[in-house]
Amino acid sequence: MSEQEQPSFNIEKIYVKDLSLEVPNAPGVFLDQEGPSISVELNNTAAQIDEGLYHVVLTATVTAKRDEKTYFLVEAGQAGIFQIRNVPEDNLEPILGITCPTILFPYVREVISDAINRAGFPPVMLAPVNFEALYHQRQEQAAQAAPAQVQ
Repeated sequence: MSEQEQPSFNIEKIYVKDLSLEVPNAPGVFLDQEGPSISVELNNTAAQIDEGLYHVVLTATVTAKRDEKTYFLVEAGQAGIFQIRNVPEDNLEPILGITCPTILFPYVREVISDAINRAGFPPVMLAPVNFEALYHQRQEQAAQAAPAQVQ
């Protein structure tokens, strides 16, 4: 293979695309003695933006609630522009769904923790995520949903 045909992967840019923080029940939530329960949602999107350039956004939403009272809601979209060239088509989707989110995760984790801390709450450290397992789980769900749509 010539150098032109060698597969390549480069990070072109990593940035915060979106950041939202809400503390709807302040200042009352700071007086509560009991702590809230924390829920975390992750979502990943990817799109080709140019020849060999892909834009991937990992969105993390962290919500703290007790009963129906929301303590805080933070949503951060950590984005990256990745140059991916000469990769077979069947390998491209796993790179966009596993490798890129794995690279973006430490950044979004820091943004989330910092935003929560600046809102006056103890920082929340998101646990490590196995994006490969999530990717395969989504693939299975999509495969199961496809036959249901045909009927």
